[in-house]
Amino acid sequence: NRAMDSRGPVLLARYLALAWLGLVVYGSLHPFSGWLDKGISPFAYLNGGWPRYWTVFDLAANVAVYVPLGFFLTLALYRLPGRYTAPVLAVLLATAVSFALETVQNWLPSRVPSNVDLACNAIGGLFGAVWAQIVGPRVFNRITAWQQRHIAPITHAELGLTLLGLWLLVPLSPETLLFGSGDLRQPLGLNGAVPFAAESFIVIEASITAFNALAVGLIVRQLCARTAIAYLVVPLFLLLGLVVRTLAAAILISPGEAFSWLTPGAQTGLLLAGTGLAVGIALPATARLMLAALALMAGAILVNLAPPNPYSAAALAVWRQGHFLNFNGLTRWVATLWPFLTLPFLLLTSRRP
Repeated sequence: NRAMDSRGPVLLARYLALAWLGLVVYGSLHPFSGWLDKGISPFAYLNGGWPRYWTVFDLAANVAVYVPLGFFLTLALYRLPGRYTAPVLAVLLATAVSFALETVQNWLPSRVPSNVDLACNAIGGLFGAVWAQIVGPRVFNRITAWQQRHIAPITHAELGLTLLGLWLLVPLSPETLLFGSGDLRQPLGLNGAVPFAAESFIVIEASITAFNALAVGLIVRQLCARTAIAYLVVPLFLLLGLVVRTLAAAILISPGEAFSWLTPGAQTGLLLAGTGLAVGIALPATARLMLAALALMAGAILVNLAPPNPYSAAALAVWRQGHFLNFNGLTRWVATLWPFLTLPFLLLTSRRP
């Protein structure tokens, strides 16, 4: 008797479409600086020829990035009347997004708008829409059944699942402390309030890791239908975050740095978080929500007070020498905004469905 069962998959698809759209916009317009009027028509690129410099990887990437957008948009519009209304609108919307972003790139000196990119993006949106049209009914049935079995009947559960998916981008950023999020210093041009000292840094690092892991674990618990499931899912999800961190360090920096995140402070923080979650998972829902919100705020405050991490600066320097600068900016912004997007969700889940 869950009121959300009939619309849960659609809501989840809408949240995922919105989240993916945000990632596409960021990736297309980064670094959002150096805006310049080139004195030419912003639509001149539509009549351009084949680009002088291109690779098969570039073409494939431009197609692949828009496949999920077309897929999620089709599922998000699935309940519109007409058999082919959703996929047609999804393709048109994906193409319109690409057209708008390619046009805006005219004012970014670091970007080159291209009609080939626009075509590849449209093809990607078409592939995603066709894919969703084919598997849509099965996807909806499976998501509905999965929600009924495993997801707690709370309001905005779909938003919570989307936020947890975005959180998996947080460990990808090599210059942040383990699970650290909410750092506003770089966007605001601020410096750390606490000078670097080895002893105090270990304590701060452990606290940041513990508070953020505790908050994320309790949010996962809030979405679990049963406590028994939560005692399995919560550690597995945090373990997934550690796997992401390990793979990111190995691929983006060097294989020898794969476990460089496993510092004494991180180890202590994970131990503290595990102890807190062992108790917190069994708490009543209201107490869990309050504890998760407090841990999330405490973690964000400490991240903004922490001194610069010498290892993080070195890791970032290595990363900047590669081809992942735009990706680095994306993961950093997700890490910055995630606590401030998640706090309203915690407030919304306190309401009864």
